[in-house]
Amino acid sequence: MADAICMGELLIDFVPVTTGTDLLTATAFQKAPGGAPANVAVGLSRLGTSSALMGRASEDGFGRFLIKTLEDSGVDVSLMRRSRRTRTPLAFVSLAEDAEREFLFYGDPSAGFCPEDVDFSAIAKAKLVHFGSIGLIPEASCTATLQAVDAARGQGLHVSFDANLRLDLWPTADSAREAIREGIERATIVKLSDDELDFLTGATDPVEGARSLMHAGTALMVVTHGRHGCTFVTREVAGKVSSFKVDPVDTTGAGDAFMAGLLTGLLEHPNAPLTSDLLHAMCLFANAAGALATTQRGGIPGLPHRADVTALVGKDPAG
Repeated sequence: MADAICMGELLIDFVPVTTGTDLLTATAFQKAPGGAPANVAVGLSRLGTSSALMGRASEDGFGRFLIKTLEDSGVDVSLMRRSRRTRTPLAFVSLAEDAEREFLFYGDPSAGFCPEDVDFSAIAKAKLVHFGSIGLIPEASCTATLQAVDAARGQGLHVSFDANLRLDLWPTADSAREAIREGIERATIVKLSDDELDFLTGATDPVEGARSLMHAGTALMVVTHGRHGCTFVTREVAGKVSSFKVDPVDTTGAGDAFMAGLLTGLLEHPNAPLTSDLLHAMCLFANAAGALATTQRGGIPGLPHRADVTALVGKDPAG
């Protein structure tokens, strides 16, 4: 079985073929496979870590395209349940001049994922389980996700969580805040963006804000700052790590590429103390993966391979 099981949404991103357009002015879109957990699964595979995706996929044409994309990327799809009752969820993504995005979603992002879809035997054989907040929105998907996460923690596995805030998908801001905090409470590894940290805590200092969210099981929190890198935080150490200068085309999937890079480092050093030096090296690698992901359109298409990440790590960070 795969070392890392990613759990959650698999969908189609429709990305404008030109940057600097919104959904009003875009004239054409390019189909791209995506969904944050799926992106992480592919990112892990391309970095040399065995990965699987657990969730649901539609049996429609888009769903078959997505499953083939995962298979072609080396991701184990044996944990994906196929459904004829739902259609593949879609996300239209508009790109500003600086390659930042705005999302418009159609359909249930979880495609009907429910407790019956959870493979607990596969979780028991894994080393890490990864999930995000979007899987906590539909009631059935939330129940399934939390059951799987609790099982992973019960087996002593690392559990990573990406806040991945998409506020338009939630009934209210308060419901999003509550669910994301619940995800953090169940995880050992947490990734937040600056905006997500502010949404949860109101803190502008990443170290102070991250530590205010820590609990007894927290091993590591990382706050990402886009092109300005990231800050790693444990109870003992904290530090900021610069990223790398690239010419961004589309930031879709950049955070997922970063997550894949970070988890690769953690899985490659399973018993090592999380010292400042080790975390700096892991985050530098993750920053390079995230930066390279912005140089192509779409989530999965832009996810880098290990050789390219390693080559970029050898260059000077942007600072």
